[in-house]
Amino acid sequence: MATISLPGLASGLDSTALITSLLAIDAQSQTLLKNKATVATTSVSALQGLNTQVAALGTLATSTAKPGGLDFYSATSTSAKVSASAASGAVSGSIDIIVGKLAQSQSGVTAPMTAWSGTSVTIVGVTGSATEVTAASSSLDDVVTAINASGAGVTATKVASGKDADGTVQYRLQLSGKETGADASFSIYSGTKDEVTAGTATDVLAQTGAATLRVAQDASVTLFAGTAAEQELTSKTNTFADLLPGVSVTVSGVSPDPVTITMARDTAKISAAASALIGSVNTTLAYISIRTVSTASTDADGNAILSGGAFTSDRTTRDVTQKILDAASAPVDGHSPSEFGISITKSGTMEFSADKFNAAFAKDPVGTQKVVAEIASRLAAVATSASDKTTGTISTKITGTQSTVDSLTKEVAKWDDRLATRKTNLERYYAAFEVSMGNLNAQMTWLTAQVDALKASKD
Repeated sequence: MATISLPGLASGLDSTALITSLLAIDAQSQTLLKNKATVATTSVSALQGLNTQVAALGTLATSTAKPGGLDFYSATSTSAKVSASAASGAVSGSIDIIVGKLAQSQSGVTAPMTAWSGTSVTIVGVTGSATEVTAASSSLDDVVTAINASGAGVTATKVASGKDADGTVQYRLQLSGKETGADASFSIYSGTKDEVTAGTATDVLAQTGAATLRVAQDASVTLFAGTAAEQELTSKTNTFADLLPGVSVTVSGVSPDPVTITMARDTAKISAAASALIGSVNTTLAYISIRTVSTASTDADGNAILSGGAFTSDRTTRDVTQKILDAASAPVDGHSPSEFGISITKSGTMEFSADKFNAAFAKDPVGTQKVVAEIASRLAAVATSASDKTTGTISTKITGTQSTVDSLTKEVAKWDDRLATRKTNLERYYAAFEVSMGNLNAQMTWLTAQVDALKASKD
C-alpha cells in the first residue's frame, strides 16, 4: 500500500511526529502485555527446570528407599589368588575355601603333516554333538579357515614343525577350545560324521606324534575342609557365584591353604548414599532460592528498580520447599534425623555430617539405615506429588502459566493489528485535515485579495 505523505505544508503541523506520539500512547497497553508475557515465559522456563530437578530428587530417593537400597557390602580375601565382590542380596559373614583347580580350556596339537587327509573335518563335543566342516581343499590353510569359521567353539592355528626326511616342510595344527570347563572338551576327526559314527575316521589328537597341551577342566574349591561337612564345588569358569548370597568369588591360582572371604557392611558407601540424598535436596532448594531473590538495578534515569525473581511470591515453589524440608528433617520413630548427622540449618538448607552418621551407624546400623530409608521414602513421595507429569503441582503450574503465555501472545498479536489500523486511520485523518486546511488557506487568500481590491478602488 502506498505511504501517505503528511508534510504539514498547509497546517504547519508535523503530522508524522504527532501520529508517532499518539501511536506510542496507544501501544502502552501492548507493552504491558508484552512485559507480562515475558515474565510468564521466564516463569515457565524456571518451573520446567525445577520440575526436572525435583524429578531427579524423586528418582534418587525412590532408589534409596526401596528394599535393599542401602544394602552395601564389601568383600575381602586373605589371598591375592582369590577375589570377591558384593552384589544385591549380600549379607555379613565369612567362609574359608581351598582352591583345588582352575578352569581351563582344552588345547592340543596334531602330529606333523603337510596336508589334511581329504577335505572333511568333524568336531565332536563332550556331549556327543558333532559339527562337520568341509574345507575348500586339503591344504592346511583351507582346513584352518574352515574350522575357524565353523562356529563349533574351536580355533585352529597352523604351526611350523620342521622338515621330514625328504626335506619337506611340515606343520602341526594347534586346536584350542574357546570356552573353559570340562563340558568344553572336544575331539577332532579327519573324516565325515558318518565315518566318525562308523569308527573309520581318524582322531587327529590321538595319533602318534600328537600331544595334549591342556585338558578341559572345571575350577574347583573345597568348603569346610577336614570336617564331616567337607564338600567340593565346581564351576566351568574361574568365578563362583553361589558360595555366599550376593557374593561373586573369582579364583586366579591354586591355594592348598584355606583362604578366608569376609563380607561386611560398607559404611563408606552407605554414608555416601545418605550424603548424596541430602546433596540432591540442597541442590533443589538452591535452585528455588536463587530464583526467589529480588535483584536491584537502575533505569535510564538512574532511578532504583527492584525486580523480583521468577519464584518471588510464588506459592507453589514455597509449598514445595516446605514439604521437602519437612520430609528431610521430621522425626523418624521419635528420633530426630540430627541424631544421625542429618539436620536443618538456620539458612533453611539441609546439612549432612559424615562423622556423626558413621558414629550412629557403628552404634546401630539397622536403625540408622531405617532412618535414611524413611527420609528417602518421604522425599520420594513429595517429589512425585510435585513433579508427576499429569497431577504434579509443579506440572500443573507449568500448564497454567503456559496457557497464560499463549493467551498474552495472542493479545499482543491483536494489538499489532489494532495499531496498524489506528496508524492508517490517523494518516487518513491528518491527510484530510491538510487538504481542508489547504482549501481554507486558498479561500483566505482570495478573500484577502478581494478586500485589498475594494480598498484600492475607494482610494
